[in-house]
Amino acid sequence: MELDETDRRLIAELRDDARLPAATLARRLGVSRGTVQNRIDKLVEAGVILGFTVRVRGDVEAGRIRAITSLEVRSADTKAVIAALKRLPDIARIHSTNGRWDFVVEINAADLISLDRTLHDIRAVRGVSLSETSILLSEMT
Repeated sequence: MELDETDRRLIAELRDDARLPAATLARRLGVSRGTVQNRIDKLVEAGVILGFTVRVRGDVEAGRIRAITSLEVRSADTKAVIAALKRLPDIARIHSTNGRWDFVVEINAADLISLDRTLHDIRAVRGVSLSETSILLSEMT
């Protein structure tokens, strides 16, 4: 699906606040409410919009341990590594990167024991050749 300027502006508005009413979005975009709803439906159906989510302040989940793990992966094993990582419950996101590391994995663990278990599980995945982990301490806003 090719996005036009209205689609891009609509996505930007939804990124800022996905709970905005269609009437408000329509007014901001200068289109009808029906156009907004039809475009959202088409963007979802085409897989451009994968879902709607909630962002939570970092201090709300203060007891959780958040970390970022950078991974080096043997290229022949990339698909299998991604599939294995997606099955680990404490992994929040997986990003491909350029540069030194192949992937950056966001971890959201209940405690240090859970983080340790997740890191052990990541290192045990066939194809992961090297990893480096940093625990996230505080968010600079």
